[in-house]
Amino acid sequence: MSNGRHMTEVHADRYVRYEVSRGFATLTLDSPHNRNAISGRLVDQLLQGLRDAAADNDVRGVVLTHTGGTFCAGADLSETGGDVRSRTRQMAELLRAIVELPKPVVARIDGHVRAGGMGLVGACDIAVAGPRSTFALTEVRLGLAASIISLTVLPRIDARAAGRYFLTGEKFGAHEAEAIGLISESAQDPDDIVEEILDQFRQASPQGLAESKALITKALLADFDRYTDELTAQSARLFESEEAREGMMAFLQKRPPTWASGPVRG
Repeated sequence: MSNGRHMTEVHADRYVRYEVSRGFATLTLDSPHNRNAISGRLVDQLLQGLRDAAADNDVRGVVLTHTGGTFCAGADLSETGGDVRSRTRQMAELLRAIVELPKPVVARIDGHVRAGGMGLVGACDIAVAGPRSTFALTEVRLGLAASIISLTVLPRIDARAAGRYFLTGEKFGAHEAEAIGLISESAQDPDDIVEEILDQFRQASPQGLAESKALITKALLADFDRYTDELTAQSARLFESEEAREGMMAFLQKRPPTWASGPVRG
């Protein structure tokens, strides 16, 4: 396979587009009907894209990006079928696949990031966000907790920020995301910054990139080994609770949940 440009065939059911150009694979979240929500189909296609990138010796690294004004809206709450534990483990598998990939993964964001989307950002080695980006851990407002995604989000942000944003669910912008460590850089033009980063990767050897990434992800992967089962059980318990059912129904019906009181700013 050459260093030229190639792309997967486009299908109507394609939620993730895969393209290789100048030595880097770009995985583009492209399911605008649900604001790039984390559905089973999207996760399957992301995992396949990561496998394709890992197997391609001409691919030096991966860029994870999106179409539209939302990077990722979190879990697809319209997917009510299937086993909660299976869906949670699938999400854990995806996050781990990003962390374990022996090639750097760069998130290029210029849109909204919510809930599970925050886990994707945390799993990436480098994240660059543009001025339209906003972030929020909204699980607490749905009767849930950021269970599995805590594995990739908590190691990125400082403790005080975790206390605030895990507990309030409030949104914040790219500059705050940079200040607390969630993203590497906020930029007026994230495309330019990402291209500069890719140019730096082009100077590095594949072996050097793989071994360096293994060093910086060692502790993260140890936490996956230690806590995935416990967090999967917590997630399943919360999803099956009365409060979570009310929270998700309120979200889908665009109304406040029964426990909410007072005005909400932002």
